Amino acid sequence: MNIKFLATLSLFVIFFCCKQKQETNLPDNKDENISQDISEKDLSKLNYIEFTLDEKTAKAIADWNEYNELQTIATNVKKGDLSYFDNDEDPIKVLIKNSKQTIPNAVNTEPTLARITALETKLYKLENLSNLSTTSKKELTESIREFLESFSNLNFQMNKKLEKDSQNIEKP
Repeated sequence: MNIKFLATLSLFVIFFCCKQKQETNLPDNKDENISQDISEKDLSKLNYIEFTLDEKTAKAIADWNEYNELQTIATNVKKGDLSYFDNDEDPIKVLIKNSKQTIPNAVNTEPTLARITALETKLYKLENLSNLSTTSKKELTESIREFLESFSNLNFQMNKKLEKDSQNIEKP
């Protein structure tokens, strides 16, 4: 009789212990920050170095429409407007392809093309994260920082190219 009583008692204990563990192991969705509401105030806190175009560079690429479109995208993203990425089409692919084909000769170098490729990568990443409903605000903000940084690096590279071209170094 003692063995039956102990076996029954241990089954009840195991049953109740297992039930308590299941309740405590449920995922708590309240801790996750799934909000994607990014404001201009949030983005003003981003820590990156922003390079703008020099006058010479701006004049050299004034007719480059694809760059102007990229600049518009960057300006809108700084304001927290990610509506460019809501399209079902793939405008990024067309924009980058045209950017590489129509790049002005004054800034058409391998390093500049590499910066455009890096910018393309960050654009795709930002597009994917902005369209996912499970993206946290922190992830989205970090992706925006990376995109703006890559755009700034493109500006820096073009500035350096024209600066180097304008130097007149005489060889002895």
